[in-house]
Amino acid sequence: MTKKLKIHFVGIKGVGQTALSIIAKEAGMVVSGSDIEEEFITSECLRKAGILPLVGFSEKNVDKVDLVITTGAHGGFDNIEVLTAKKKGIKVITKGEAVGVFMKGEIFGRNFDGISVAGSHGKTTLTAIIATILKENSLDPSFVVGTGDIPSLGAPGHMGRGKYFVAEADEYATEPKYDRTAQFLWQFPKITIFTNIELDHPDIYESVEQVRGVFLKFAKNLPKDGVLVANGDDGQVRALLKDYDGRAVTYGFSPECDFQISKVRVSDLQTFFWISSHGVSLGEFTINVPGEHNALNALGALITCSEVGISIANIRKGLTKFTGTKRRFEYIGKLPNGALVYDDYAHHPTEVKQTLRTFRQSFPKKSIVCIFQPHTYSRTKELFEEFSRSFVDANTVILTNIFPSLREEKDKTVSSEKLAKNVANFNRKTVFLPELSDVVEYIEQNSFDRNCIVVTMGAGDVYKITQNSKLKVQK
Repeated sequence: MTKKLKIHFVGIKGVGQTALSIIAKEAGMVVSGSDIEEEFITSECLRKAGILPLVGFSEKNVDKVDLVITTGAHGGFDNIEVLTAKKKGIKVITKGEAVGVFMKGEIFGRNFDGISVAGSHGKTTLTAIIATILKENSLDPSFVVGTGDIPSLGAPGHMGRGKYFVAEADEYATEPKYDRTAQFLWQFPKITIFTNIELDHPDIYESVEQVRGVFLKFAKNLPKDGVLVANGDDGQVRALLKDYDGRAVTYGFSPECDFQISKVRVSDLQTFFWISSHGVSLGEFTINVPGEHNALNALGALITCSEVGISIANIRKGLTKFTGTKRRFEYIGKLPNGALVYDDYAHHPTEVKQTLRTFRQSFPKKSIVCIFQPHTYSRTKELFEEFSRSFVDANTVILTNIFPSLREEKDKTVSSEKLAKNVANFNRKTVFLPELSDVVEYIEQNSFDRNCIVVTMGAGDVYKITQNSKLKVQK
């Protein structure tokens, strides 16, 4: 399969699809893709790569292609392009399968050593950090990162000349209606990293124990000479390790971990931390993104890169080159009266709590206004009480309507208005504003000044609030 394939991506603006399409184009494949007209966080990345998505889905879009790669969105296997391709005998695979195929390398006439990053939270950042360190050490990795722009890498996807292929590994279903196989089970890496295990997709999994079982199954995809790098502070990860027979290296704040963060300090949007291993100090490290959780991400990356032979000194240098990714503690600009505006993808209670704690550590004297858009009815309903207690580090909480997934039906038993009433039990100043336009009007009326931080937060389209011309956000 080393000929120049013509590959068509259904829903090409999705973060995983964008990264894969860029890889395919850099590998010399002929790439096309379709999606809705709406601007996505990946749209600029696609333009830079010279990939222009077709607007809408049509039978004509899959004429004369060799392979169709689809997602669970836009109808999944019921999408007209997928149905047409199957009718014509054109091979169709999902995004999850495609990551595994690309990592294997045969489609490109290559042979990669895979590095897979899995976990309920942190995998995008950790994948990007690993790829950055490998790049800075002239190893030119291939990578798939599920986001938009990444300053230290230039794009969320890349076909490198080196032997490492670094990819996010998602536990969500391959195709939620027809194939509930966890996406990451299509990957067979040499190194796997587990950041944490929580119930994040209640539409697919009934319990966290079920999620842990799938992670264990994925760990068993490692070869005998592979290694599992695992966050030893996470209770579910520790429970998994009791049932795992392969080689594992643990990291965290706990003294019981193989690699331990002994001290951490957040200052001026940087994180300084000290690492030791089995009583031996490895010294101080710096990463140019804030938060204790990012110190953990950096430590996971350090162990991974050490496993591939990079020296601690060179890892330390590589870490300083990472400056974050799109929609993760991303600085957007300033409002006319001086308030700083940030955006973050946090959409699970743990992520919301960690992110707001990091904002509080980074800006201890400022008032934090958090604009949160819940993502999916199923997650909001299942984690309702956890969400209610997640905003304690915000001075003002604004909740918008739930952003529904294209994969689910509306659930009238849960709403943002109900959630706002519960959040108000823990945050006195809580406001429910159903539409994004209502939030824009609220921001205009309140004239937030330089004593404020305004944060848009969620996995939907909440980030578009600060793109509204009425707010006059300037870099």
